[in-house]
Amino acid sequence: MKAYGAEFFGTFWLVLGGCGSAVLAAAFPGLDIGLLGVSLAFGLTVLTMAFAIGHLSGCHLNPAVSIGLWAGGRFPAGQVGPYIIAQVLGALAGATVLYLIASGKEGFDVAAGFASNGYGAQSPGGYSLQAAALCEVVMTMIFLMVILGSTDRRAPPGFAPLAIGLCLTLIHLISIPVTNTSVNPARSTGVALFAGGPYLMQLWLFWIAPVVGALLGALAYRALAGTPSPASQAGPVSMA
Repeated sequence: MKAYGAEFFGTFWLVLGGCGSAVLAAAFPGLDIGLLGVSLAFGLTVLTMAFAIGHLSGCHLNPAVSIGLWAGGRFPAGQVGPYIIAQVLGALAGATVLYLIASGKEGFDVAAGFASNGYGAQSPGGYSLQAAALCEVVMTMIFLMVILGSTDRRAPPGFAPLAIGLCLTLIHLISIPVTNTSVNPARSTGVALFAGGPYLMQLWLFWIAPVVGALLGALAYRALAGTPSPASQAGPVSMA
């Protein structure tokens, strides 16, 4: 239960910090953190939580990561479902707090997007379904390879949170114009439930594409690095 609670609060922080930076600060006059600031915010949420809860749950914060770690031989199948439930609930809680804060400003319109992910007319840059799907699959694939590689017992110890946080930052720098960057079904679900409309209708892509990418990333890393030893299959991956 400690691990599930850690995943709940970690995903809560990812959505509140990452999506919150996009909703509240990205275009705020005089602050205007823009794409770079939002990208850093997402990376920092993972970096900070990796140190805070990595030793408790492995700091997955993402259903695609949990599935990818299972496929990579690093996570027991029986914990994947409970982890995903905790992550989605945490994302919904983070989106709820963000909505309560954002709606305190006159003129706030949740239907404008609320940092939701999308393609076509809902894509920040007007990218097609095919481009969005390819982007999400490839970005999540690389993300899983970085996670698996940086947490491998053969990697330099202690640097995994930095590598993973910076990787997520880079992913956002590349893909915010395409899909507003998901690579995380829980993050997408939390805000889409508030934005509704076409964002909710397009949510399916941001479950399927990240999961496919995670599975491909796990298979690619196992092909490069080999099957993990039984000791590394015992439980969650520690990112700290």
